[in-house]
Amino acid sequence: METRFANLLVEYCLDLQPGQTVLIEAEPAALPLLEALQEGVLQRGAYAVVQLFPAAVSRPFFLYGGEWLNQPPLPQMRLMEHVDASLRIESAQNPLELAEVPPARLAQFRNGWRPYQQARARKRWCLTLYPTPGYAQQAGMSTAGFRAFVERALYLDRPDPVAAWRELSAFQAALIERLQRVKEIRLQAEGTDLRLRVEGRTWINSDGRRNMPSGEVFTGPLEASAEGEVRFNLPVVVSGQRVAGVRLRFREGQVVEARAEVGEEYLHKMLEADPGARYLGELGIGTNYGINRSTGLILYDEKIGGTVHLALGQSYPETGGKNTSSIHWDLILDLRPGGRVLADGQVLQENGQFVGL
Repeated sequence: METRFANLLVEYCLDLQPGQTVLIEAEPAALPLLEALQEGVLQRGAYAVVQLFPAAVSRPFFLYGGEWLNQPPLPQMRLMEHVDASLRIESAQNPLELAEVPPARLAQFRNGWRPYQQARARKRWCLTLYPTPGYAQQAGMSTAGFRAFVERALYLDRPDPVAAWRELSAFQAALIERLQRVKEIRLQAEGTDLRLRVEGRTWINSDGRRNMPSGEVFTGPLEASAEGEVRFNLPVVVSGQRVAGVRLRFREGQVVEARAEVGEEYLHKMLEADPGARYLGELGIGTNYGINRSTGLILYDEKIGGTVHLALGQSYPETGGKNTSSIHWDLILDLRPGGRVLADGQVLQENGQFVGL
């Protein structure tokens, strides 16, 4: 799997060219993939700079980093500014490694390292995940079963994975053509009735170039438009914190009531990060039917065909979104058990299946 995975990242996601450099951030568990990536990068005439234990996932960093939580070291900042692209591989042996880190320190890091993330966003970048035993356990699967699940999600089980991603890209382009004329999106499900205005905003085709796996179209809703309530029915693990059963109520775009069955303290800390954390930065619609079950991993679950996700915090500027925040936190609503998406009152998706496409 590793060789096909590496080829997909190098050829399709990053599209590396001779003479270019790429920063790869990973943890030691991803070593089999890193070896394949080194070969693939060099074969394309590019050069890889590999860093293990990146700050964002390092428990010792959050416990003992002190003032480094407030700003990235200058050499680290300069490195990100001078490479042509970056690849971050989530590869934790234990996805809950940061569980005891105080949420305030996580927020401190997000604020302090915002310039680093902004520098990353100005270059080609990609985020992916390597199937470790820890992620398999979190997903409730065997290690072998989870590796097979990842292969299907990445389309590595197809004869030509790149062609499969291009096919999905074409489907999503047709979906965007329909959505670009829409003024209002309404989400309906058990515990959910939420209206969002999207008029004048741009929908983005997320076809595996930035996230791998991918399979979504997304935009930035008008900042003051969210009205109603939503109950997110898929749990997530974020920064080592497990959060489940999140319920949010919106008025004039702002979260005015927030509850969670698990992780409510973390939820409130996230909402208190800054003024923009209480507004939505993203509405995404999942289209990857190769991912057929939830895992607790946001990178995968937000792409499930038949789900939508809403992100609290920072907007993606390319959508026209204007919200700014130190956080961007995706929360996921599975619409397959009886939910639907309405576009200007017309059914766009029902019970997880698109209508009229």
